Parts: sequence; C-alpha cells; structure tokens
Amino acid sequence: MSKKSVLLVAIAMLFSILLAGCGGGGGDKKAAAPAAPAAGGNKLIIYTSMKESLIGGIVEGFKKKNPGIEVDYQSAGAGKLMAKIAAERQSGKILADIIWTSEVPDFYSMKKEGILEQYKTPLFKEILNPFDDYDGYFTAARLGTLGIAINTDKIKTPPAQWSDLFKPEYKGAFGIADPALSGTAYMSVALLEKQFGWPFFEKLRANGARIGKGSGQVIDDTASGELGASLAVDYITYDKIKKGAHIALYYPPELLIAPSPVAIFKGGRNLDAAKKFVDYLLSKEAQTLIAAEGTLSVRADVPSPEKLKLPPAADALKRSIKIDYVKMMESKKETIKKFTDTLQGKK
Repeated sequence: MSKKSVLLVAIAMLFSILLAGCGGGGGDKKAAAPAAPAAGGNKLIIYTSMKESLIGGIVEGFKKKNPGIEVDYQSAGAGKLMAKIAAERQSGKILADIIWTSEVPDFYSMKKEGILEQYKTPLFKEILNPFDDYDGYFTAARLGTLGIAINTDKIKTPPAQWSDLFKPEYKGAFGIADPALSGTAYMSVALLEKQFGWPFFEKLRANGARIGKGSGQVIDDTASGELGASLAVDYITYDKIKKGAHIALYYPPELLIAPSPVAIFKGGRNLDAAKKFVDYLLSKEAQTLIAAEGTLSVRADVPSPEKLKLPPAADALKRSIKIDYVKMMESKKETIKKFTDTLQGKK
C-alpha cells in the first residue's frame, strides 16, 4: 500500500471514531432531551378582566401548588376579551381554557351558546353563592361591590341613603359611568332601576347628575374634584385612597353587588388543569389575595382588611339588590337607551 493510501485509510478511521463519539447512540455527550410539555400538551391559558396585581399573584400561587402546570394569562377589559373570543370562534378554536370577568350577562350568553364546560367544584359547599340558578357552568369567584365615593374636601356629610344624592350638596356634582362603555356600570344601573324604578334617575337628572366615561374615569374625576361624588367600584376606589386621594366610599343599605364568575371553556386540551385552577381560585389562599385587593371574597371565612370598611360578605349578599340576570341581559339595549335619554333630559 502506498503512503498516500495509508494516509487516506487513517483519515477515514479517525472520522469514524469521531462520529461514534458524537452521535446519539451512547457516547458520553448525549443530545439534550426536549423540555416536558405542559399539562395536556399546552399551557393553561386564562382570559381575565382582573387587574394585573390580582391575577399575577393568583397565578403565581397556583403554579407553586401545581409545579407541573404552565400558565399564561391575558388581562384586558371584558368587552375586548369577548371580541377576541368571538374572533377565535370564527377561526374554529377558542385558545383560552378559563374565562374570569365581572360581566355576568356574558356568562349566561356563553352558557346558552354551549361553549362552557359544566364543572361543579367540590369547594362549592364552602363558598357564598349569589346565583339562584347555579348549575356548574360558571361559579362566582369574587363579589364586587359599588357604593358612593365622595371627595372628602367637597362633601362633608357622608351619604347614608341613595336618596341623599338628591340633596343640594350633590347638585351638578354626581357622576355615573356610561353603561354603554362599562359592563359594571350597566349592572349598577339595572340594579338601581330594579330597586327604585326610573323616578330615581329622573331625580338624579333634576339634581344635575352626569354621565361619565369608564368606571375608573368617574373615580378619577371624584379624586381630582371635578366631581363631588360618583357611583364607584370598590377596588378602584381603594386603590386611589391607597395612593393618597381625598376620597371615601360609603354603602347605602341596598347594596350593589357585581359577582365575578369564572368558567371553563368546553373542548379545551387542559381540562384537568382548568378544574384545578377553579378549585385553587376558590380556596382560602387565593380568596385572601382577592380580599386584600379591596373587594369581597366569596368565602365567609376570609374577611376583608379592617381598614377597607367593607361589609362582611354574607351580610353584603343579604343586603344586595336581587335581579334576574337573564332578563337584565335581554333588556340591556333598551335600559341603556332609557338611562341615557333620562340623564340627558330627553323624552
């Protein structure tokens, strides 16, 4: 064999040794294994209208309890989320596993359309349920309250009754968020109309009440002094107070409660993980986080922080104005028009 041939054979043998050492068949340096997929092959996806500080803490707590489940969430207004869900349905697949917002009528609509999974959590016996027709398609996970927020530099006598809003000190100084823009505002208008009828809003109009923009905007206007008072959501108001705003929140006897339901979408690939999330959300640990954010827990064994001066959850439910949510949903367009016409002085 020539020197040239010997050299070629040696190179070929060396190449074979290198291949054996670097391949996936048993060398010391094995190829890295792919990361294990999340439960059901996907992340658990949550759509929610809850603010970042609340949903973020709850998701972190859930992940600690369930380290094998990956979670992602999108926090946005309920209207935007419902539009997103509608678009996803058009394309053939809802991407989320969980929906948690404060727009109760949306949940009745989704149930009617057959896109929700029926799940009766074993924790149901431990919670306060605001729905007389509960059947497991959605479960209240929070009890939002609305009261009268006042600018304490402008209004010196705290309101004790809803009728106090007709007094001279509230003349031209009381605001309600536009129910066409805010689902929470619409629920409040529907509840007040159910309890007091349209004369209540006619008297508000006679005293110069105004229609504001979103629920947060009317509270901002109250804090700035542009308004003397407003129909206000609890956690938004307490957040402003925490930041130093000169406002206070008062609750008349007839209480406005806006439940925040949670539901599981039908056909998701993470059904077991979704059920675990609902159970965690209703647990004492998660509900304590909810109470700390300035709204009522659905558990009687989770009190609100004393400084917030919220009524106990069980008492609040007893005092709350009751309404047929299905009828409220069906009459939404008509109610909003009548409210707008009334406060704008149209006949």
